Amino acid sequence: MKEIDRNYTFRVIIEPENPKGFHGFVPLLRGLHTFGDSVEEVKRNLREAITCYLQGLAKDKEPIPQEENAFELVQ
Repeated sequence: MKEIDRNYTFRVIIEPENPKGFHGFVPLLRGLHTFGDSVEEVKRNLREAITCYLQGLAKDKEPIPQEENAFELVQ
């Protein structure tokens, strides 16, 4: 089984965007951000963006980040 064929779980953050819409991102996947008019649209966009991101990592033979190895500091 190729590594990309596994199921992964990532924490996503979706925030309201002014003046309208929503911004979504995945903290563990640096640079992965998307936008949508609704939360549902952002969720769809995030799924697609995550898939593309992971395919790029696999193509470049880079490791796929795992949430259990992440460090988070909130101030």
